Amino acid sequence: MEACFLASNSFTKTLESATFPKRNSTQFQSKRVGIPSSITSCRMESPSPSGDDHKHSINTDWRSFRAKLVAAEKASVPKVNNSSVVDLDTVVDQPRPITVGEKWAHTIHEPERGCLLLATEKLDGVHIFERTVILVLSTGPLGPSGIILNRPSLMSIKETRSTAVDVAGTFSDRPLFFGGPLEEGLFLVRPKKGDVIVGRSGVFDEVMKGLYYGTKESVGCAAEMVKRNMVELGDFRFFDGYCGWEKEQLKNEIRAGYWTVAACSPSVIDLSNVGNVGLWEKVLGLMGRRKVR
Repeated sequence: MEACFLASNSFTKTLESATFPKRNSTQFQSKRVGIPSSITSCRMESPSPSGDDHKHSINTDWRSFRAKLVAAEKASVPKVNNSSVVDLDTVVDQPRPITVGEKWAHTIHEPERGCLLLATEKLDGVHIFERTVILVLSTGPLGPSGIILNRPSLMSIKETRSTAVDVAGTFSDRPLFFGGPLEEGLFLVRPKKGDVIVGRSGVFDEVMKGLYYGTKESVGCAAEMVKRNMVELGDFRFFDGYCGWEKEQLKNEIRAGYWTVAACSPSVIDLSNVGNVGLWEKVLGLMGRRKVR
């Protein structure tokens, strides 16, 4: 399984000539425990009122704090005033409090876990990646990895007869998305209820606040949670394939102008929107309708 390589004639010679070692799916295993093939290791007990559990439930999202700093920086940029007369009645001694809405997005300089990669116009014509929005799942030592969010197959897992995800019947009617050119079955889950239980299961990794991902090996645990009414079928989205880069490859592609890196609020990623029509445009709009360079 080789690293993801954007097959475009316009890529730099360095990228075109690069060869990468094969990678396996162990990069998707939970850092807490190795993902088991059986659901017997899936912890689904009710959360206790202990101090550690309480800290987990009230842990604030640092990305929201950073978004407020970005909004404050934008608000502090002085507006051009053609008039040389200052109206003292309009002078405000105290700055207005900076707030961000439920949905927000802004550019960041380096890729990080839970960020988005937006394809620029340099990838127009590259069918797999044109106008894609990729959610970065990991930036670990094996190199960054992520899944394409806006490439639905418009067919169910059962209809596609995909072998990437072993659904054991529970999720067979769920729509399947194309996650990337590298072979691996993955899924996202955002529980409308039972967020703490999903986080404590030891099987799923949290990408951003309230949004988790799992692998083919953890589908059994996910199915058991659905049967126990801990999560709903609509809380899941399944992907066939993923995207992967060598450690410096993605940074080189970003510097070459193929990707814009953005942080966003968890609500931007709507798992219930099967088509994800206009997700690329939607994120750009939240970033101030700026043109992606």
